[in-house]
Amino acid sequence: MTSAAIRGVVPILVTPFHPDGSIDEESLARLIEFNIAAGVHGLGVALGSEVFKFNEAERAQITRATIKAVNGRVPVIINSGAAGTDLAVFYSRAAEAAGADALMVIPPSFMPVSSEEIFDYYRAIDAAVGIPIILQDVPQGPISPALALRIADACPNVTYIKVETVPVTGKVHAMSSAAGDRLTIFGGAGGSYFIEELRRGAHGTMPFCSQPADFVAVWDAFQRGDEAAARQRFDATIMAVNRLGNQGGDIFYAIHKQLLVRRGIIRHALVRSPTTAVDPITQREIDELLATVVPTPVAFGA
Repeated sequence: MTSAAIRGVVPILVTPFHPDGSIDEESLARLIEFNIAAGVHGLGVALGSEVFKFNEAERAQITRATIKAVNGRVPVIINSGAAGTDLAVFYSRAAEAAGADALMVIPPSFMPVSSEEIFDYYRAIDAAVGIPIILQDVPQGPISPALALRIADACPNVTYIKVETVPVTGKVHAMSSAAGDRLTIFGGAGGSYFIEELRRGAHGTMPFCSQPADFVAVWDAFQRGDEAAARQRFDATIMAVNRLGNQGGDIFYAIHKQLLVRRGIIRHALVRSPTTAVDPITQREIDELLATVVPTPVAFGA
């Protein structure tokens, strides 16, 4: 890829698994084609891909398979954050060596750490690589606007931040007001507040990958100044899926994977354990919702 700035809709890929839990690379390649055909502006492998459940070989496998399938058509962002600085440096170097265009790095959050320790963590990663770094501000590891700017000023590769700390819209506004042009801001949290974030200074979102055409349509409408069309498309296609997915635990994995199975994009909707059990009532609600999104199921490979 070129060094052009990353903007727009950058979905985070789910990881399709075979029934035995191994990575289904054929489904992954189909998922990537589905998203690129929809006009997305980049693709990511991150927490939404269940990377925190992967061993070292699987991290390398999904990174390699994604970069190969994308083949330079859009930027590929790889999550390389970890609970330890040395491990995050290892993941970051490995992702860069594999051909990643950018890294997304969550702060260490397993044990409480100070702002100074977070600052040192990002400086170590920045010194180890030569590609853009996206700070990931999440509820379990929040990054204040002041800390984000301090990190960016000390780390030449830190040029983006993905904001997911609640209240998301307020945090996007505060980050945009503080950062100006220093950091490009992305929204996250499934893209549930995409339009609100764009109004407050975000330059894109990193949603799930099951509805790429709808997110791109919202982005395009907003960019041409037609907020009414953006809102209509969002409310008609995205809102109900996100609402059901946000009801608790990690049920969003099951919903997005089941939607992709119904579209014929991936073979199976398996989510690795541990994961929120889908009770019969919730499954009925998922089935009802998916039937409205994709009225006629499509067979895999059709």
